Amino acid sequence: MALTLFRGCSRLSSSFNVARLCLNEGSTLSMSRKRRLSVPSIAASTVRPYSSEWKENKQKVVVVNIPHPLMWVRTQFYYFLIRTYFDKEFSIEEFTEGAKQAFSHVSRLLSQCQFEALEGLVAKDLIGRLKEKCNSLPLSYSTALSAESDDIMYTSSEDVGIFYDDNGRKFVSILMRFWYLTSAQLPDDNIEGARIFKVAIGEGAGEAETKKMLSALYEFQREFTKGVPPDWTITRIEHSKLLD
Repeated sequence: MALTLFRGCSRLSSSFNVARLCLNEGSTLSMSRKRRLSVPSIAASTVRPYSSEWKENKQKVVVVNIPHPLMWVRTQFYYFLIRTYFDKEFSIEEFTEGAKQAFSHVSRLLSQCQFEALEGLVAKDLIGRLKEKCNSLPLSYSTALSAESDDIMYTSSEDVGIFYDDNGRKFVSILMRFWYLTSAQLPDDNIEGARIFKVAIGEGAGEAETKKMLSALYEFQREFTKGVPPDWTITRIEHSKLLD
């Protein structure tokens, strides 16, 4: 099946409107337009406190992202195309909020090796590959796969794609990168290229805790053909060097 692909890349602090992602046992991960995430449309830096505990200790995690102006404009153009030709109510802000929920949920299932629960949320062929990889991971790596919502420090869109096939089916894919903190004990030399750093929590030596920041790539794809359910499916998952 031939596909026509238009693609735009970006490293922008972004957001997105997801209709819904169907989860196991008939539950639904809602990404409705009622829940909005206020994010600057183009920002030189993003500063986010990790949690209330961090606030009490006056500790902050600072994640700096400087998007390339041309890449930002290019990605905004693709968002315009999506709103014009696919979904007039599409919002990258709402999509990003929903993607964060999906990332947290799926990463937790991967960490617990609950592969059957991924059906309907992750592409079937991808589940098989993930199962093979996750079953051979050491415990510390499995733990590091999981990202709670409060541990997600920063989210950005890395790529946007619009697909057409010979039968007139229409697809949109959005590749998201998530930066998150983990307490898993990982050897630094084995996570090459993961851009991790350590943050000490607490002022006293007995209270100090070390966390590392890891990144993960999740690609969300949706078919916009008329009559097809408005569901986003995860078609790509990468966790630094954890899932090689």
